[in-house]
This record gives sequence, structure tokens and C-alpha cells, in this order.
Amino acid sequence: MTKPNIIQLSEFDITQRIIESLSNICTRSVLFSVKNESKDATQIADELKISLSTVYKTLSILENLALAEVDKFVISPEGKKIKLYRSRIGKVEITMDNMEPSLNLYSNTANPKSNG
Repeated sequence: MTKPNIIQLSEFDITQRIIESLSNICTRSVLFSVKNESKDATQIADELKISLSTVYKTLSILENLALAEVDKFVISPEGKKIKLYRSRIGKVEITMDNMEPSLNLYSNTANPKSNG
């Protein structure tokens, strides 16, 4: 059996997937936008001046990697159910030792109910 190459390995390595995601400025911006306060996708898009579709795509990636979560639901004046997202991560450390990345994720201790 042939040994998988580094690209094949990285597709299945969650640490590598998280590091790759966090290397993207948009992903980091969305994640840390919801660190101290739960927000809906429209609020994030307005705050960061990026498209709503980009925010939804980024939130989906963050949810799949368990870096963000739906904190709660609210009902809009029109009766629509809206998700409020919150970062599960408060701090990230990435280190390298002998070409092997090490990832330390620290839980978000910010109060999710704060409406600063």
C-alpha cells in the first residue's frame, strides 16, 4: 500500500484544517467579531464590510470546525427566526516543532449575553 502524500493527509487532519481556515483574514475576522457578543450574519457583514454570502459561507466553515456555534435564536419583527452566532474560541496559539504544527485552542470565556 502506498503512503499518502502530505496533501492527502492534510485533508483529513483537523488540526491542519483549522490552521488553514484561521490563516484566512476573513475567517479570523468573522470568528473574532462574535467573540464578545452574539451576532447575526447581517450584523457581521455590516460590521466587517463583507458580503452576506461570504459571512454565511465562513460561518458554515467555522461551525463545521466547531470554532463557532449558534448561541441563540431571535425572532425578527417580520416573524423570521434569526440565528445569533458566537465564537467558541477566545484565543488561538499555533506553534511549529520539527515541521509539525501544534494547535492550542482556548475556550471563549466572554459572556454570550453581553450586548455591548
